[in-house]
Amino acid sequence: MKENLFSILEKGSQLSTEQMIMQIVMSLVLGLAIFISYKLSHTGTIYSKKFNSSLVILSVLTGTVMTVIGNNLALSLGMVGALSIVRFRTAIKDSRDTVYIFWAIIVGICCGVGDYTVALIGSIVVFVITILLGRVKNDNRILLIIRADKSIDRKIESIVFSYFNRKAILKVKNTTENSTELIYELSSKVYNSVNKREKDITELLYELGAVEYVNIVTQSDEISG
Repeated sequence: MKENLFSILEKGSQLSTEQMIMQIVMSLVLGLAIFISYKLSHTGTIYSKKFNSSLVILSVLTGTVMTVIGNNLALSLGMVGALSIVRFRTAIKDSRDTVYIFWAIIVGICCGVGDYTVALIGSIVVFVITILLGRVKNDNRILLIIRADKSIDRKIESIVFSYFNRKAILKVKNTTENSTELIYELSSKVYNSVNKREKDITELLYELGAVEYVNIVTQSDEISG
């Protein structure tokens, strides 16, 4: 019984040098396709050359590991145990980056076990999807920050309420004995649609008097690095 168990654990197929080279090269080729897709679908400060290069290397490394493991159950269990101690602390700038990481790993796995057809067809489908949807951007949020005398906070709320057609949401209201600070959130689409009027929201607010400052801040999901 013990001998049979050891034979199952140690059983594995021997690959020729040509097969090993083919699997690693295919991982590299499809990794370059991932590289191109990432470059086309990411623009501006959110694009990272280092991260994009890492995707190609990740594909090749995964393909190499899968080539080494093969059908050897004992080796695969040992590899899982070794990799389980690794901790990744890299901050993800964009939620799409997670998709690319999984894509690179899956390509490496498929090529590492010789399933080139699955890797190729899957990569073509994902490539097309990322190109079509990769440039979809979130509607940036606008923060309107107003600090003024506490006695006119009702007038401020009335002006903002009517100016943005009830689409500005009051998120924060900080008050002291003599002053108040209001923070409104609205989409850039709403802000741009009303910003073409004769008078800007800042002009209307300053006309009230007793307004210390009016700040307009754009929030974006992009993180420069």
